Amino acid sequence: MTSIIAHLNKIFDSRIRLGIMSILLVNDATDFNTMKELLELTDGNLATHLRTLEKAGYIESTKQFIERKPNTRYVITESGKNAFKEHVNALEKLMS
Repeated sequence: MTSIIAHLNKIFDSRIRLGIMSILLVNDATDFNTMKELLELTDGNLATHLRTLEKAGYIESTKQFIERKPNTRYVITESGKNAFKEHVNALEKLMS
């Protein structure tokens, strides 16, 4: 049991970060506004969680302009995929 718990990642303790990672895992990229709508969050709340994941190296952002409006897109990194899959696998082992 202790070895299973050791594979749980503290960064993914937040349900919001779990949601962000889940969205990015199944999509090539997702923009800020789409994520905000899907997760029903405020700009500030979402931005804080995205920054945490970006600082950990689990996601990357690119900024661009679409029709003169700023647009930030996020993608999951390879290390983010691996860390998230390890976390989900540990959760599944705990439940079985």
